[in-house]
Amino acid sequence: MTTKDDLFQRYMRAFQDSTDHTSACGSCQDDQPCQDGALVHERFARLQDAYRARLSQQQRR
Repeated sequence: MTTKDDLFQRYMRAFQDSTDHTSACGSCQDDQPCQDGALVHERFARLQDAYRARLSQQQRR
């Protein structure tokens, strides 16, 4: 089972990986990611969605 802190840490790491890749990859400009970048950015988006869903669920309690 994944802890709440683990989700946040993975989300922040994915954000960092995404921004690092975009700044270092000339192909990943103007919302047109390269093949590797697409995987990095998709992972970030999935973790961001999971984290936001958890926050939303907590606010409803």
